[in-house]
Amino acid sequence: MTIKDRFTDYILNLQDEICDRLEELEQNARFRRDDWDREGGGGGHSRVIEKGAVFEKGGVNISTVHGELPELIRRRFEVEQGWFWAGGLSLVIHPRSPMVPTVHANYRYFELYDDAAMNEVRDCWFGGGADLTPYYLRDEDAVHFHRVLKTACDKHGSELYPRFKKECDEYFYNEHRSEGRGVGGLFFDYLRPTGNRSPEDWYAFTTEVGDGFLESYLPIVKRRKEESYTDRQRYFQEIRRGRYVEFNLIHDRGTLFGLKTEGRTESILMSLPPRVRWDYDFQVPEDSEEAYLIERLKNPVDWIAYGKELEMEEP
Repeated sequence: MTIKDRFTDYILNLQDEICDRLEELEQNARFRRDDWDREGGGGGHSRVIEKGAVFEKGGVNISTVHGELPELIRRRFEVEQGWFWAGGLSLVIHPRSPMVPTVHANYRYFELYDDAAMNEVRDCWFGGGADLTPYYLRDEDAVHFHRVLKTACDKHGSELYPRFKKECDEYFYNEHRSEGRGVGGLFFDYLRPTGNRSPEDWYAFTTEVGDGFLESYLPIVKRRKEESYTDRQRYFQEIRRGRYVEFNLIHDRGTLFGLKTEGRTESILMSLPPRVRWDYDFQVPEDSEEAYLIERLKNPVDWIAYGKELEMEEP
């Protein structure tokens, strides 16, 4: 079985597992399945949950699309012509409570061919990652999230977590706001075969990170979902969601790729939260929980080292 076929099976199974586990925490809502076909080739399976007691909106989507490269993508890859196959799982979960962070994850594989038969792979690479966007930052949650991701990375090389953590901090950054979108995680792209790593090696790494997603996120949801919150805190959540929307519409490469390859618009934009605010010149009180979050987003934090400091401070 080819890597393409194995990866397709992997994301199908991972989608089922993630949706099943998230539904276990939800009483009022279930994932709606929406299958779609792409005119240029391929299609996908969208799973969307809305208006739940825990999850206000979320999507866990998979797609496998193929065909001739659009002109914009040909220019990016610096080829005059070409055909592609792309498969991946992409998820965004927006909880109702501002005490529970939003989470995003993506795991994808891409093949490039010289002709429409798509029999001989000319180039291939993996990409993906996961990142956490809290509204009320609890340091121990960020530490847990990063520890799980580091454990998955370390099985394939101790150099991978610091490398991809740095790339995440740099990528998920709203330059026009001078702040990170959240507390980071992992981001990796264009993981091609090299003298040291084969496509099989990168397949093993990407699926290892994907397998760790639920362990990284579910304990945080379970810990925070019953915490009380005020209307003021809910208001702040909606302000911060605006920053999330700004990143996705201004900077996100996946959004651009999906739209330019004639992907399904509803599935591509499912990452946007249902309720958002943009107040002119919104300010937070000094020394508040809201101010603490914003201050933490100005510069990347070494959450692994910080977690060790927290443990040393415990009685």
